[in-house]
This record gives sequence, structure tokens and C-alpha cells, in this order.
Amino acid sequence: MDMTEKTPIQGYVPPSGSKTHLHQPSMLTWEIIRKGLAYILKGKMMVPNSHIPPAAHDIPADFAGVGVATSGDLEVDDYVIARLEELGLRQARLDFSYGDIDHNAARLLEKLLDREYNIILHLVQPFDAAIAMEQAAAQQAWQAFLQQVLDRYGSRVTMVEIGSTVNRKRWAGYTPQGFLKTWEIAHHEVKRRNITLAGPNISDFEPLYNIGMLDIFRQRNQLPDIHTNNLFSERSTEPERFDHRILKYRRAAALKFNLIKKARLLHKITRDYGVHEVMSPSAFWTLPRILRLLPDGEQKQADYLARYMILCAASGALRQAFWGPLICHREGLIDDGSDSYPRLERITHYASVTGDIQRFRPRPSFYSMQAFAKLIPGRHYLGALGGRNGLEIHAFKDGQTLVHAVWTTNGKGAVLADHYHLDDLLHAHYTSRDGTQMKSNPGLASESPIYITWPAGRNIALKTEKSLFEHLSIQRHGEHGENKHYHAYQDAEWRGILVAANDAEAALLSQALHPSRLGKPPKDAILRNARNAIWTIEDPRDPSRKLVVKQPVKMHVHKKLLDQFKLSKAKRSWNGTNELLRRGVEAAAPVAYFEKHGDRSLLQNYYICEFVRTDFSIRDIFAAFYDGQTSYQGVTAEQIYPQLTRYLLNMHDRGVFFRDLSGGNILVTKLEDGQLAFSLIDTNRAHFFNHGIPLSKRLSDLTRVCVKLPWHGREQLVGMYLQAMKQEFGWRQRLPFYLYDIKVGMKKRIGRKAIRRAFKKK
Repeated sequence: MDMTEKTPIQGYVPPSGSKTHLHQPSMLTWEIIRKGLAYILKGKMMVPNSHIPPAAHDIPADFAGVGVATSGDLEVDDYVIARLEELGLRQARLDFSYGDIDHNAARLLEKLLDREYNIILHLVQPFDAAIAMEQAAAQQAWQAFLQQVLDRYGSRVTMVEIGSTVNRKRWAGYTPQGFLKTWEIAHHEVKRRNITLAGPNISDFEPLYNIGMLDIFRQRNQLPDIHTNNLFSERSTEPERFDHRILKYRRAAALKFNLIKKARLLHKITRDYGVHEVMSPSAFWTLPRILRLLPDGEQKQADYLARYMILCAASGALRQAFWGPLICHREGLIDDGSDSYPRLERITHYASVTGDIQRFRPRPSFYSMQAFAKLIPGRHYLGALGGRNGLEIHAFKDGQTLVHAVWTTNGKGAVLADHYHLDDLLHAHYTSRDGTQMKSNPGLASESPIYITWPAGRNIALKTEKSLFEHLSIQRHGEHGENKHYHAYQDAEWRGILVAANDAEAALLSQALHPSRLGKPPKDAILRNARNAIWTIEDPRDPSRKLVVKQPVKMHVHKKLLDQFKLSKAKRSWNGTNELLRRGVEAAAPVAYFEKHGDRSLLQNYYICEFVRTDFSIRDIFAAFYDGQTSYQGVTAEQIYPQLTRYLLNMHDRGVFFRDLSGGNILVTKLEDGQLAFSLIDTNRAHFFNHGIPLSKRLSDLTRVCVKLPWHGREQLVGMYLQAMKQEFGWRQRLPFYLYDIKVGMKKRIGRKAIRRAFKKK
């Protein structure tokens, strides 16, 4: 049938009032908002503890699914089906639009239906058609398309979904009145064929649209059978986070709008309007968003997928939750090997697969979804168990096994023995995020979920006493995506964490690096001996290499009093360095830290890291420039300023506020072709954010870097930095530098060192 043919809607009678809405778009928009606000102001979204998943509910066996598409290559059809089989998924969502009826999407659809897959057929209008839906010709073309598709496939698909990111006009093209006309026609055609209808596919968490749309649907007797909402949640950071867009970062915890609360509120809204089920038909983490903050995007995508799907299941609010595209270079579970991306967002219309099948590559997220689909759907959710310091533990059970899904929020680590009894850990089986059976207890939980299983009859009770390893940060994924292995150490006097490839290496390091063997630093190995003693030792794993040991040896009285409430210096150095590396900011790799039980002196702790050979520090080269030299060790200002600018911008953009960014703490290594590598030391004061830091904090770091740099050098370096941020080096930006110069000058005149020098002269 020609989609432009003007065919009247058989038996369709427009509801009263629709003509008025059609010619008053602004009034309809405000009507949707008014209905949403009225619902909220009546207190209907005030649900106590809605941010906590409710216990005791069943997870549907068909809970998980994925979006599929194909291309002109027939082999892609078979590839898609083979990957669905590998994932263990029998549910798929397929976007179907004008022109697909006798083309690639129809071919894949027939193959899926022949193999009895449960298909959500998502009927998508082209952008130009959607934006014209207030016009009769567009309405008639839409009706003709519906009739043709529903007559052919309606009785064979699980449901038909209508609507596509309807709250995003720039993506889908719909005006509110245009979409309501789309829905009106579709509801008539779908329901007269007794097909399950899903919609309206609102994207993200914007409940004003959900409330307003459902209210209008109910008023017109056009409610869907299933309410659909693409439930994205913090697409560049962790899925557990409270949404900062509601009350900004500092106040995000006040209303506790996390993924669980969003799902439960959507479920309540759905039920309040007489619809029994809500599902999320598409959501994903795009790699570019993750890479804004973290370097190992594919590993983080896999972590977030597992955590997102587990939380969606735990919410008890969603009938199903689907990942977005199966194959796509930007957000797919499988990389298509291309760099192309369609003009229309794939969340709006996943029209086709691009790239050569020979270059398709399953990502870690593929195996993460596979493990989830195997272990969680079809089980009974027991509840969230009492985790602390970012630890998440969710318990699921069926007739054979008890499963705990365990992970920490971003960058944190938790020693399992702090939370589980040793006998329970000894009798457990461990499965990685990717479904790999682990040979033994991994020791630590990290941001990559693990699944711990026992026989269904075993009663697991968590420990209630205080953890020995609280507030711990680790870098779960290494530079090239490999998993790092951490080992907890504890004896009668000391505790700590080591990075080791296996149990044998951990035993070697714990013996060789134990504080009882470190002793006092030899004079010929001392690198610094002031408030902290820093010296080198032989690496027990390779005598040709060195490690660096750092121990606090002096502490002023006021610091000793205030720091009683802080982590030990060694642990702060460990945490800061791990978090820097996790964010792709270079620093010497940590090997271990140790701290003495109950130490009140705050001096009995050791931090040990790799020894990195460097050529000089920023302090050295900037001091040379201050003395009038034009280069230092062959490095000129023209070389170092732009490279240091890029390094500092990257650090700040990734949420690092270093707070002690003196020139001596930035080490420089000369590479080939005039390139320089930078790395940081003294990391224990750094603060970290899940977004780029504000200008005030950036300037605070820059004032410390530039303290030994003459003003003409500051003009160049800071000018480059601010230019990259589209800022000028005006008086407001200069003021922190003047104030810091005054502070440094005062310290030189009346500070502790100045007073000591004065007494020595006497």
C-alpha cells in the first residue's frame, strides 16, 4: 500500500474537543504541565523511602531484553539471532518505520518471529512525518502504515509500542498535539485488532509528561496496556547516584531521586491512572559520556549495565527493562567497527546496523548482560542487605540457589570478610560480572559486580560490627582494561591492602614490605626527610626495580589533634592515587599501604608505590624561568606550557581538585619528539567530584602551580588554560594569584620556618 494514499480511518470517530487542541499547541503544552503539577502538589509523589527497593517480589523470567536492527547484509540477520541466543534473551525490540515493510527490518522481523522470539514492535514515524502530524495528509499516511503493518504482524508480536522520545521534539519531531493525534489513530487501529498497546515512550525521568499524557489518555479512553518510559539514570556516572539535575550537586541527596525512586514513582503514576504495568524499553550508557570522566569506557559501561539491570529488577516497579541497541559503535553491546552515527538519535529510531560484519566485536557489556540474564530473571528478590560506605548487596533466590549481587559505588572497595562470616565465604561460589566462574574468594568487592551463590537453604547473615577497611578506594580496571587484584592483610598489629597478581605474590609482598621489616630509611636511599620520610627500597618481585616508601615522621600539635578524625596519611595517599589513576590522571602506581591498629600517634603508617624515573619537576623548570633562563634541560616555555595546560585541563575536567598542586608535586619525564609526560605525587589531599570542577577550584590549583613562575609566564600558561575554557585572564581571574602571592610572602616573613630561622640567627 502506498503510504501517501489518503485512506479514511475505518470506523474512527474523533473525540470531542480534539479540534480545539489541534489549533492551540501552547494551550495543550501548558495543560500537560498543569496536570503534572496538580498531581505533584497534591502530594501523590511523596512516597516514604521510595529510594529503597522493596523486599519480597518476583522478577519476571522475561525481564531483560535488547533492541535489534539489521542491514542490507543477510549475514547480519543470522549474526543478530546468534548473539541473542548467546545472551540467553528471548525478548527483543525492533524499530519499524515507513519503507520497512518489504525491506531489511521486515526480513529480520520474519526470522525472529519464525523462531518464536517475543518481539516488541516499535512503530516509528520518520522525523518529517512526525513533525507534520497536525496535517490531514500525514495522519492518513500514518493510518495506512499502521493498517498494513498490523494486518501483517499484529497477531504475531508480543506488543506494539507507539511513541518515540515524545518529550524530545528535536529528536522525534512531535508537537504535543501532533503526538496526541498520532496516538489517537494508533490506539484505534491497535485496539480494534486486540493487540497489546505500549507507549508513549517518554525519555528519561520527566514525570510531568507521564502524568499529563496519561491524564489525557484516560480522559479520552485511550490508555495503553503498558506504560513505557526510557528510564535513563546518570548516563555519565554510576546508576546509584542521586540525580543532580533536580536540586544540583550539593542538594541532590535531599530528595533522593535515584534509579529506584524514579522507577517506583513511575510505577505509582502508572497505577494511579489505571495502567497496570510500566517498562523501560530502551536505556544505555554511551561511551563518549563515560569518557568525559573515566578512561576505560567499555569496562565502565559493562559495570554500569550490570548494576543498572540489577537495580531495575530490585525496584519491583518495572515489568521489563531493555538495553538500547545490540550493535552500535557508540552504545551497543557489540561494537560495529565504524565511526558513523545517524542524524536521528538511536534512542529515537534504531533504524539499522552500520559497519562491516567482519569488524563486529562483542564488548564487555555484552558478557555483563549475558551474566545478568542467566543469574537474575525468574528469581525472587529478598531485599537489599545492610551495606556501608557505598557497598551494595542485593539478595535473590530460587528453588536451587541463593544469589547475592555485590558491588561498590564508583572507585570504592570493600573487603568481603568485613561483611560476611568466613565460613560463608569459604562455602560460596563466585561469578564475575562477565559470567566467569572465579576460582576463589576475590577478597574485595569493587565497582564491577560479582555474584556470590550458595545452596538455597543456607542462611546468610551479614556481620554487624564495624568494618576494619572502611573508606577504601581502588582502581578496579587497569590502563588497558585488565582487572587489578587486591589482597587484604591483617595481623595482630597491622592491617593493609596490597596489589598482587595472585596469592603467592601477595604473600611475598606482605612479608617483604611488612612494617616490621621496613625499619628506618638508609641514608643513601632517602629522597626526602621532612614531615614525611620518603625513601626507596628494592622491589621484592624484581630486584632490578625499586619501590618508594612514604612514612609520616613529624606532625604539628594542631594537626595531630585534628587528624585524629581523618584516615591515616598512608590510606589517604592510597585512596588519592587510586582515584587519580582510575580517572586517567598519571601518578606512580600504588603497591600497598599498612597502618597500625589503634595508632594515636598518626605516624605508624606506610604507603608504598612504584618508583617512576623522571627528569625534573615543574618547580625546577619554573624556578629556572624565574631566574631568567629560556630553557631547562633543553625544554622551553613554548614546549611545556601547552602540554602542561592539556594535562591540567584533563585533570580538572575529570573532577580532580588536587589542593596541593605545588610545582614540586608535578614530575616531568622527557619523551621523544619534544613530548613530555607528567605525573603527580603527594596525592593525599586531593578531592574528587563526578563532574568537572568549577573555575574557582581550578584557579586555586593553578595559583599553587605558578607560585615560582614570573608574571609573563603566568600570562602564557594561565592564558592558554582559560582560553581553552573560553575565559579571559581578567582581573577576577588574576585576583586569586595576587592573594596567594601575598599569602606566600607572609609565610616567608612570619611563618614557622621564618621564626625558626630568626632564632637560629640569634
